[in-house]
Amino acid sequence: MNMLQELGQHAKSAKYELQKLSTQEKNKALLAVADALVLESGRIIEQNAIDLKNGEEKGMHPGLLDRLRLDESRIKGMAEGLRQVVNLPDPVGEVLETYTRLNGLSIQKRRVPIGVIGIIYESRPNVTADAFGLCFKSGNAVILKGGSDAIHSNMAITSVIREALLKEGITADAILLIESTDRSVVQEFMRLREYVDLLIPRGGAGLIKSVVEGSTIPVIETGTGNCHIYVDEFADPEKAVPIIINAKTQRIGVCNACESLVIHEAAAARLLPALSDALKEHGVEIRGDHKVQEMIDCVPAAEEDYGREYLDYIISMKTVSSIEEAIAHINKYNTKHSEAIITENTENAQKFLHEVDAACVYVNASTRFTDGFEFGFGAEIGISTQKLHARGPMGLKELTSYKYVITGNGQIRP
Repeated sequence: MNMLQELGQHAKSAKYELQKLSTQEKNKALLAVADALVLESGRIIEQNAIDLKNGEEKGMHPGLLDRLRLDESRIKGMAEGLRQVVNLPDPVGEVLETYTRLNGLSIQKRRVPIGVIGIIYESRPNVTADAFGLCFKSGNAVILKGGSDAIHSNMAITSVIREALLKEGITADAILLIESTDRSVVQEFMRLREYVDLLIPRGGAGLIKSVVEGSTIPVIETGTGNCHIYVDEFADPEKAVPIIINAKTQRIGVCNACESLVIHEAAAARLLPALSDALKEHGVEIRGDHKVQEMIDCVPAAEEDYGREYLDYIISMKTVSSIEEAIAHINKYNTKHSEAIITENTENAQKFLHEVDAACVYVNASTRFTDGFEFGFGAEIGISTQKLHARGPMGLKELTSYKYVITGNGQIRP
């Protein structure tokens, strides 16, 4: 038996133990883990420093280094995410539907854990704690495969969690980490169907494509974020500039950052000069079409710019002559993640919300709110850009399935 099969067996055994836990037992353990993460933050940061140093020596992109970096504040944020999960209703056992057939059979549709969830992710060690918290509260065991860039951070976080669980009398195999950094292990993990019930990739387009195409395990696709903001002809410039600056610059290395601005020709002249100044103050390079170039100093945009997730201080700009053209452009180039319209026109707002194909659509707000914490889910497992089972930020309910419970009194089928 190889290492992955052994991990799979441990997780499969653990899932049956976890499904027996009461809500109170799960919440008590989550609070203990949250406290342990904060208490052991120095140990985690020490290991994270090794990953950061290695990343810098390899020339890792600043946006990816930002995703990798942990400090006391971010670790407290991880702990707070777990505490917020404690305060959320336990979905396990929720009765979704009950009805009685003419023959007297009582049929109940009841929410249950999925079982063993596998998660493959890149340079974001906070995912280790987030994934554990949501999987644990929803009664699932989790097998994690983080990127090699964050291996020391992930091992430290996993170790702290397992130690805290054992102190609570709960199986440490609720969370298992694949410590091998061999790329071939990922391919083997994606075929561990005998033990893993669901696989979730979190990372760049290459990773997600590889998992979707190579996995024999059912996959929930968490997409990349080529997110747009459309500035309508009826937009209020005083709202538009702060929203765009926030969406683009608050954190560049995240999937809900704005990567492309679509602007109505009628709004361009009154908005672009002030917006250009504000973006340049934040060090953002603008890549615009020919009409944008006529109004402000910018780099000419190529066709491929409109479909790129930069994860950098770069934004593309496209002018349009109608909301219909804006929606068509967004639906052509977006990744079905998060899209926003800035407008004071109710009819245009509703048209945008109805016709744009994305998991999350906004009116007069930053795309940066597409986040499990901001939606009130606590820590999130990822942002699903597909349409089956789960879409948008995935919280506790998205990590459950259901079963039918049928009660009879001697009925037989004629």
